[in-house]
Amino acid sequence: MALTLLAAAGTVLAGPNTLRADDFSATVVAGHPPVFRWVKMIPEVFVPTVQKELEGSGHSVTFDLQAGGAIAKVGEELEAVGEGLAEMGTVQALFDPAKLAVQNVTYYTPFVSSEVNQISNMMDRLHKEDPRLQQAYTDNNIVYLGAPIGIDDYLLMTNFPVNSLDDLKGRKIAAPGAALNWLSGTGAVGVSGNLTTYYNELKTGVYDGVIVFASAAVPGKLYEVAPNVTRMGLGAQFAGVLGANKDWYESLPDEVRAALHTGADAAKDWYNNDLTSFAAKALEIMAANGATVKEAPEEMRKAWAMGMDNAAKTWAADLDGKGVKGTEVLSLYMEEMRKAGATPLRDWDKE
Repeated sequence: MALTLLAAAGTVLAGPNTLRADDFSATVVAGHPPVFRWVKMIPEVFVPTVQKELEGSGHSVTFDLQAGGAIAKVGEELEAVGEGLAEMGTVQALFDPAKLAVQNVTYYTPFVSSEVNQISNMMDRLHKEDPRLQQAYTDNNIVYLGAPIGIDDYLLMTNFPVNSLDDLKGRKIAAPGAALNWLSGTGAVGVSGNLTTYYNELKTGVYDGVIVFASAAVPGKLYEVAPNVTRMGLGAQFAGVLGANKDWYESLPDEVRAALHTGADAAKDWYNNDLTSFAAKALEIMAANGATVKEAPEEMRKAWAMGMDNAAKTWAADLDGKGVKGTEVLSLYMEEMRKAGATPLRDWDKE
């Protein structure tokens, strides 16, 4: 699927043989299709903002979005951008945990905060300020532009009712990346999955439920195949960013680089506002379409949290052994969240 993003900016796309020295082109990859907000923000906000910033500068950029796995599937975006198959992309840390290890810190620390803006803004600031988070991108020939992909509070959606944790025993539950660790201690059988496959695999009985967030469950129509929605407060998360190929980025004039960052900041603000607004409506939409939506009792949430393995400490220690500052990043994240007003059900860094 190829979308010519320059059209969205109200600009005529120049052919490759007509480009002047101050015209630049960028293929933008995304493994997910444009229905998802972190892809949609590119043509709707990022591109128009960049073009507006470049007005009168003598520079222009032609963008071409290759989404839905056209060039890179989910989890392949980092390599596609870093190796120069594309100039930019949605770099999905969640699905590249080996190369973007410290970026997965939120997925090893559930039950910390359900406020997606709180996590998104804080992680954006840390990525811009802290070299421990920047290093992973540099090592993979990526420049962090911004537009952090925040994920609203994760839910449990199942094709059976959940009245207690005992109901999860022996059930196959899919979760993305490091979120599989959240199922430890529940008795459920964790299965690795992602949004592009959830619907069909629930429908065909590959698994009995998924750990997912409301803003994606609605466009994915997961309520049709997993109509029991339990609000567990597993937490909002940080899943990825908008990144650029370092070699390409460094070849650009300062004005173009600045415009890319301004575009990413605008995309972040639009994304956070749109996500917050829609997430509140998503549960109502699912209920209106026949789903049963209920809030988990606090004792159930605490039992889940306290019954889990502390995968965060294991993850951090493993990274320490590889020369990556896992323990430091874990402590940094948890301390920053507590300072921001979060009240974690478990202090993963202090155990």
